[in-house]
Amino acid sequence: MIAASNITLRVGKKALFEDVNIKFSEGNCYGVIGANGAGKSTFLRILSGQLEPTKGEVIITPGDRLSFLEQDHFKYDDQTVMDTVICGNPRLYEVRNEKDALYMKEDFTEEDGIRASELEAEFAEMNGWEAESDAETLLNGLGIESEYHYALMGDLTGSQKVKVLLARALFGNPDILLLDEPTNHLDLDAIAWLEEFLINFENTVIVVSHDRYFLNKVCTQIADIDYGKIQLYAGNYDFWFESSQLLVKQMKEANKKKEEKIKELQEFISRFSANASKSKQATSRKRALEKIQLEEIKPSSRKYPYIDFRPNRSIGNEVLMVENLSKTVDGVKVIDNISFTLRREDKVAFVGGNEQAATMFFKIITGEEEPDEGYYKWGVTTTQAYFPKDNTKEFTSDLNIAEWLTQYSENKDVTYVRGFLGRMLFAGEDGVKKVSVLSGGERVRCMLSKMMISGANVLILDEPTNHLDMESITALNNGLIKFPGVELFTCHDHQFVQTTANRIMEFTHDGQLIDKITTYDEYLAADEAARKRQVYTLTESEAEDN
Repeated sequence: MIAASNITLRVGKKALFEDVNIKFSEGNCYGVIGANGAGKSTFLRILSGQLEPTKGEVIITPGDRLSFLEQDHFKYDDQTVMDTVICGNPRLYEVRNEKDALYMKEDFTEEDGIRASELEAEFAEMNGWEAESDAETLLNGLGIESEYHYALMGDLTGSQKVKVLLARALFGNPDILLLDEPTNHLDLDAIAWLEEFLINFENTVIVVSHDRYFLNKVCTQIADIDYGKIQLYAGNYDFWFESSQLLVKQMKEANKKKEEKIKELQEFISRFSANASKSKQATSRKRALEKIQLEEIKPSSRKYPYIDFRPNRSIGNEVLMVENLSKTVDGVKVIDNISFTLRREDKVAFVGGNEQAATMFFKIITGEEEPDEGYYKWGVTTTQAYFPKDNTKEFTSDLNIAEWLTQYSENKDVTYVRGFLGRMLFAGEDGVKKVSVLSGGERVRCMLSKMMISGANVLILDEPTNHLDMESITALNNGLIKFPGVELFTCHDHQFVQTTANRIMEFTHDGQLIDKITTYDEYLAADEAARKRQVYTLTESEAEDN
């Protein structure tokens, strides 16, 4: 069990949290949600002890071990992957290293033998002999192949490091598990594995995530942060949304009835207060009027951008033809002889672990890179807007946001351009912010403004939900659902892919392309059925051999 008791955190004069009291119990997975800046990550840092509150305390059941997802991706660069995972249980790691150091001593004394015996007993009690195999299970589940298990962390890619640090947090069955955006930079297979792990995890989990499908899948309760308070709701994210909307509706209806009663009492008092025979009744109604209190209904601090992609022209039947396309990067063939034709109604999600291939393919069809072999051809009626995975070079200028967006607009009218910025929550002074100082989420919203103002009828988006809050993800999801043109995109948000795509393409690790006209859930179901058939065939084959 972990609880926050009267937690207050002040940043300058602003109170981010004010007298928060909340208890997280064993056997539940709590999803922490709230608007950008509400303090979700800050609250987890308070719970983990990384940040001291201004007032109040965090109470943990004595003897419980707390584990959290490390956010510093370079902290363990000098350690091996295996050691990084095992040190997720600090005491086990400490005992292992101490006893190994004792056995390495040349002058091993009797006292060393006694100490080694004590350490061996403690090591066995913590299942130390299974530590490496348990770590391997976690790493394999998250998609870190065996060849990397004893490599240095510094030699891994960014996405591989994220997976190792997640394995570190999960290692050793912690009593309390704190996860801040655990699905960021994970491929969909790794997210699916994590979902199953957390569903079967029997201790306390507190997770911050912008992935609605993930929260629906794993959470038993939702902790909603708004106006410096935290309100608990039983159920998953969808249940929270329905419950919170219902609560506001009920409060409004109750207030409406109270307002009607107030009006009725006021009319009676006004009419009969000067009438001697009715004065007692008027006084009684005055007292009744004073007792009526309207419920305070604060609008949520959440803000939804308005995302609406409107093509300037309709798209024809010829959209994109790809013939025998290949590309090698650093000696590795990431795209190998792929061919396909896009149709005017296609909304294509690129899925699977080979993200480098999808990103390179997008760069090729947008003219950033040249293929080694083969070619592609866009239809004459198409116009493309591109959202790259790395947008850094877009924001190196000294322009402010309004000037930056104006350069991409045919209509240079300031009011017209600011209208698009306003839709993306850049109001007032935000419009004159320098683009060079924007946060990751602000840059994404700028890029989406650029795509909207382009009037393109083909949208190409490489991980557009990175850095976005849940409200912006929802708005983008809805905008793409109603977009009448063609879409090609990558995304790690299951619900986003399922509700948007009608065609699924997967680059295999050898650069081949699997192309299916289907929804994402149907694709996963077919893939799972194929795996089961493969396992069954192998089992039958082994039985025959025996």
